[in-house]
Formats: sequence, C-alpha cells, structure tokens
Amino acid sequence: MTPLPQLAAFLPWLLVPGGFGLLLMGLARSRAGVVWALVVVAGTAWFVRPYESAAEPPSSPPREEFRLLSANLRFGDATPALRTALRAYEPDVALVQECDSRCVEALRGPALRAAYPYRVIDGGDPAEGSAILSRYPLTEEPGVPGTLSMPAATARVAGERVRLQVVHPMPPTPGSMDAWRTELGRLRDAAAARGEVPTVFGGDFNSSQDHEAFRDILDTGLRDSAMLLGRSRTPTWPASATPLFGTQIDHVLVSDRLSPAGIEFPELAGTDHRAVLVELQLR
Repeated sequence: MTPLPQLAAFLPWLLVPGGFGLLLMGLARSRAGVVWALVVVAGTAWFVRPYESAAEPPSSPPREEFRLLSANLRFGDATPALRTALRAYEPDVALVQECDSRCVEALRGPALRAAYPYRVIDGGDPAEGSAILSRYPLTEEPGVPGTLSMPAATARVAGERVRLQVVHPMPPTPGSMDAWRTELGRLRDAAAARGEVPTVFGGDFNSSQDHEAFRDILDTGLRDSAMLLGRSRTPTWPASATPLFGTQIDHVLVSDRLSPAGIEFPELAGTDHRAVLVELQLR
C-alpha cells in the first residue's frame, strides 16, 4: 500500500531516521529504546546490502561486443540531449522511453536514420512513446502490453539473434499501484518465457532492488548489469538529486551468454533520469 513501495525505493536513506532515533535513545539513557533502535538500524542495514554480489569476469573471449544506451527522455524534453549522447557515446543500440512527437521527428531525421538505419518507433504523447534504435538489423517482435509503450525486437548480432525489450511500466503513484504491479508481473512473465535467445530488458523499471516485483524478474534468470559490475546502488532518479540522494530504477538486465564489461550513468539535460550506458559482450 502507498507509501510503502515509494519508501522502499529509498530504503538506504531510512538508516538516517533510524540512526537519529538511536542517538536520541542514547541521550535519554533508555536501554529498551537503544535496543529497539539498534534492531531497526541493524535490520535496515541488512536489507540495504546488494541483493547479489558482483560476478567474476568471464574467461572466454566474446564473439561480439556492443554498446547499449537506455534513456528516459521525460516527455521528450531530453530529445536534444539524446542526439548529443548518441553522437558522443556512439552506442550500437538505444532503448528510448518517453519518446513524444518531437522525439519521433528527431529519430526520423536524416542524420539519425543514417547512424541507426534499423529502428522500431512507437511514438506517443506525452510519455507513452518508446523506440529501439540499432546499427544491427532488427525484426520487430510483440512487446509487453502496458499503459506506456514497451516495444520489442530481435537484433542480428554477429549472426546471433538477440532479443531487445524496452521496459517502462507505470510508476507506483497512488493512482496507478495496480497497473504498476500488473505490468511488472507481465515483464516477469515475458522474461520467464524468453527461451534460449540472448535477451536484454532495458529501461525505466520504476522499481529498485528493494521491490519484490523487481526481484521476481531477476528470479527468472535475468541479471542486473549494474549489480554484476558492483554498481547496484548507483542512483538514476531523480537526476537533480543524484548521486547524493536518489534510487536506481533504470536498469539493463541481461540473460545468459550476455555479460556487461563496463557501465556508465550519463546525465542528459532535460530529463529527471540518468541514462544507463553498458558495454555488453555476447558469448
């Protein structure tokens, strides 16, 4: 129930009032209060730990290495920043969320069409639209149904099929809690039914490692790139408050035969999300 999911997203910060309570109980010389405050702080610290440890680097050489960028444009306002990021970072694949009509027009321009000749664009205003841009040939696939567009495609990478799924469930606001749970459940079902094809789920999950619905997706065998590289607590939202305050709700999840070799969280002007840029290796 509201506000529990919202508070869970900022779980590490609950150590602050817990620590303050411990200090007050110490100053009041209340033994029972100190004990209870210690229990609260210790319990919170236990759950703040990363849900999994970083992975060992793979020993075999990759068949192909490619760069993937995931970005939420905040109603399309960060479209100019996306164009700049695509030129600066030169990702091979981009998963774009909140792609409005301005975004669609920019993506269909000659410069981006030349750089990314393969694309799946499902535009919508103000936040419904999403897009997949690729240097690799794409075949559009059925996406995950949701209030906001979550298209999917299969890319041909080094002769291999790689499934790409844009992720953008509804946020856990008081009026959309049912949709948030339902759409994360649909993402879990899609992840569980992925088969043997190497798969990437990337985007704004509107959930963190402290949400059970997000961990349910990981239970299907998908792995969080940030977690594998020891960056599972790097905040991505709200961008104006990161890195001092915030939570990681933007993720790139990968299946077997895909492993991340590096990760960055670029800031894009005009959006309240930091992007996620991952170097992926296909084996």
